[in-house]
Amino acid sequence: MHQTPSPADAEKRQAASPKGKLRVAVATPLSEALCAMIEAREPRLEMVRDQSLLPPMRHPADFAGDPAFRRSAEAQARFEALIADAEVLYGIPDLDPAALARAVAANPGLRWVHLMAAGGGGQVKAAQLSREQLERVAFTTSAGVHGGPLAEYALFGVLAGAKQLPRVQAQQRAHHWSGRWAMGQVSEQTVLLLGLGGIGREVARKLSLLGARVIGVSRHGRAVDHVDEVVPPEALHAAAARADAVVCSLPGTAATDKLVDAAFLAALRPGATFVNVGRGTAVDEPALIEALRTEHLGLAVLDVTASEPLAGDSPLWDLPNVLLTPHTAALNAAEDRLIAELFVDNARRYLDGEPLRNRVDTVEFY
Repeated sequence: MHQTPSPADAEKRQAASPKGKLRVAVATPLSEALCAMIEAREPRLEMVRDQSLLPPMRHPADFAGDPAFRRSAEAQARFEALIADAEVLYGIPDLDPAALARAVAANPGLRWVHLMAAGGGGQVKAAQLSREQLERVAFTTSAGVHGGPLAEYALFGVLAGAKQLPRVQAQQRAHHWSGRWAMGQVSEQTVLLLGLGGIGREVARKLSLLGARVIGVSRHGRAVDHVDEVVPPEALHAAAARADAVVCSLPGTAATDKLVDAAFLAALRPGATFVNVGRGTAVDEPALIEALRTEHLGLAVLDVTASEPLAGDSPLWDLPNVLLTPHTAALNAAEDRLIAELFVDNARRYLDGEPLRNRVDTVEFY
């Protein structure tokens, strides 16, 4: 198991560094202003970067950068040399698990990689690192930064289901002024949360303000603020039978793969709403499509799909009871800054020998 560095370790590293500072290679697009902010807030860091080696960002949190960007062979060699001389990486190089694997192999002094994603465990798993490498290098995610925007999106989905948004849209397109009908009230509904991490807890808080009854699924069984009832995984289908809406914020792991399957969907109340802001792999998509076609599921609000981008021939594009967004619900103008601030706090912890926040579990990779 990777151990948190002690203060003595930090002193040795700083003494060995030409500037007496912890070298952090900027491996993903990060503005000069935020690089300077990080160094100002934690003067023991040196943010090693060459902006000419990083792809231009097209929008906030565009860590992949402009897809037209290419490095020459000489520039690629300089980029890899910069990464190979640092103890810490800010981001996965080019968001590429293979590049991460090369960086870990080429740099025996690498000890920590901070990931831009909230659920970056899948990227670490895809790098196929050895057990020795996973023990040597700590990986942390940006979990928590995205909780507010994703919780708002989840709330939007629950409200869209309660207010029968597909019917509203269809009648408006048809210029049809129907008779009146009773819309659902979130205050009278039960919402099942799959995932009680930072996103799930914020969803619970917001739902509680609307008066919803909130049930959460957790293998730990601990009480969670604003969650009225916590049930174990073996009670999942029984809880589904009481749910008017489901919000999934699960990570993509072996344990969550296709957890939302045909049996789970069949257990839901007819006309229920399903919102996914976690990972698309947690859903059996053919089963979801069938539940939508039969209208047993009233509405699916999906920011993620099993494969992204979603194939052009997927029925999810055209089903009238689906709202689909391209994995964009977490994006907000402050995301770059919030991730940088999280990194500063973790860098202080790293240097002071304290436990890091958001450590990736390198057994289950979440």
